[in-house]
This record gives sequence, C-alpha cells and structure tokens, in this order.
Amino acid sequence: MYSTSFLFRLAKTISVAAIGLFTLLVVIGNTTDYYSNYLFVEHVLKMDTTFPDSHLHYRSINNPFLFHAGYIFIILLEAFMAFCCIKGSWQMLRSLKKDSTIFHASKNWAVAGIVIGILVWFVGFEVIGGEWFAMWQSATWNGLAAAERVLGFLVLVLLLLHFKDE
Repeated sequence: MYSTSFLFRLAKTISVAAIGLFTLLVVIGNTTDYYSNYLFVEHVLKMDTTFPDSHLHYRSINNPFLFHAGYIFIILLEAFMAFCCIKGSWQMLRSLKKDSTIFHASKNWAVAGIVIGILVWFVGFEVIGGEWFAMWQSATWNGLAAAERVLGFLVLVLLLLHFKDE
C-alpha cells in the first residue's frame, strides 16, 4: 500500500500534468484555429459589444496590428506556461520516491507555470479584459466565467503545491 505522503505527491504531479495538458491543448487550438479566438481578442479590445452608453469607450483599441500582437503574446505566454507545467510535472514524477526536500525542490517549474497562468487568466482576462476593456458588459464576447474556472483550479493547485511533504 502507498503512504498518504506518496499519494499527495502523486496528486500534485497529476494536477500539474493536467494543467500542462490543458494549456497545451489551448495553444494547439489557438494556433490551428487562429481566427476563432483572434476575433474574441479583437472584439474585447474594440469594445464594440459593451453597453452602448458606456463612458469607457475611450479605452477601446481599433488597430489590427495590436489585435494580432496581443493575441500572439497571449499564445506565447500559454505556450511557456504549458512548457513549464509539463517540465515541472516530469521533474515531480522523477522525484516521487525521493526525500521530501528533493521532491519539494522539483516543484519550481510547476510553480512558475501556474504563476504564468495566473498572469494570463487573472491579469490578462479578469483585470485587463474584464475591467479595463469592460468585457463584463458584453453578452457575446465575455470570457470571464471561463477565466474564473481556470483560475480557480490554478490557485487550488498552487496551494496544494505549497504544502511540503514530511
């Protein structure tokens, strides 16, 4: 039978691997079907589906170069996040049966990947998209619920990783 410590280590490793797989699939989707989510970025930045009487429209951007640059930046961050989480989960897997100090140290790449994810889904989607560009006002181009779902899992896994094994 496996110890509780080993099972928690395995849970941490699987959780980080799942985040890496999810993010890799997001990157693949964003690159192979580029214009689906490009349109999302474009409409959020243009603020063309926010409340018509909103006094926030001065924040809107109507520049295709900036739409592409912003979207490519998001994809690059997601790709780096996927890399960090996959590498982190691999290092954690290799350290599963080692002492607690080594296993705890193996989490660094995983933590980096999750922090990048928090930057993308909290700072990018919640703060910049949701608040600055008033995405919350759009019935059509509103990704706040999806961002919160992803962000919730990221934060829970980050907390799980924080606990040291004894």
